[in-house]
Amino acid sequence: MQYTHLGRTGLLVSRLCLGTMNFGPHTSERDAFAIMDKALELGINFFDTANVYGRKKGEGITEQIIGRWFAQGGGRRDKVVLATKVYGGMGDWPNESKLSALHIRRACEDSLRRLQTDHIDLYQMHHIDRATPWEEIWQAMEVLIQQGKVIYVGSSNFAGWHIAQANETARRRNLLGLVSEQSIYNLTARTIELEVIPACRAYGMGLLPWSPLGGGILGGALQKFTEGRRAEESRVKVIEKFRTQLEQYETLCRAIGETPADVALAWLLRNPVVTAPIIGPRTIEQLTSTLRALELKLDDDIAQRLDQIFPGPDGEAPEASAW
Repeated sequence: MQYTHLGRTGLLVSRLCLGTMNFGPHTSERDAFAIMDKALELGINFFDTANVYGRKKGEGITEQIIGRWFAQGGGRRDKVVLATKVYGGMGDWPNESKLSALHIRRACEDSLRRLQTDHIDLYQMHHIDRATPWEEIWQAMEVLIQQGKVIYVGSSNFAGWHIAQANETARRRNLLGLVSEQSIYNLTARTIELEVIPACRAYGMGLLPWSPLGGGILGGALQKFTEGRRAEESRVKVIEKFRTQLEQYETLCRAIGETPADVALAWLLRNPVVTAPIIGPRTIEQLTSTLRALELKLDDDIAQRLDQIFPGPDGEAPEASAW
């Protein structure tokens, strides 16, 4: 396994991050345990979850599964860099969502209980809260850090401007600020190249791309679809939207003798701002199959061809849209 620092921190994390969103809704607890054990065996030490994962509002099903896995002992908790999130609705009562100081405190305590741990290594704001001032948010985070319940703070689904606001406010409070941003990023979704990636680079933040395979369509979906494998109606619509590009993409992958999923992950790993794509395996086989991406080095010609198939925003802002 390859490791790198999480942004400007001294924290070392694996180049692949184990996403756990499928644990509960799609992957049984038994299989989730096996996947996490296998991840550690492979050297993956970076696990990502969220308090809202599990599809049962307020219950934190996925965090509970991870907590029971930690409770088995064997050094599991000590080996894992644990990331979870706060923002989403955990109930229907006022103050059971978003980023008020009250909700941050309560949500953190609840996540710690479900995860059966005394601290969260990376506590991420799952979304921007436009109604709560940054001073309030950082005051809450600072208390959690002082109490030893949170070590690092990250963001998710932030715009470049939000990253700047958050970090400048943290700087005034003499805090480390955001160390990572988790954004949707893949060959079919490259909007963050305009401002989010430049902001991450400027502030020394690690980028954690979620949906690195575009919801599966970059994992050879066209070939699987034509082979008659069953696909959800929503997936079929996306495939049809990108059909021409996917045909070119999968042809290119066959020409270089690599799987589409490995090429998509390797493309992300070429970007020096990217710390670790978040993979979401439902099975051990899906987990182990991702390791080839760490060895695959795409040359400039292949990268240029991928840019032609899946054009990005033509650079960073403002040059991408203005002289």
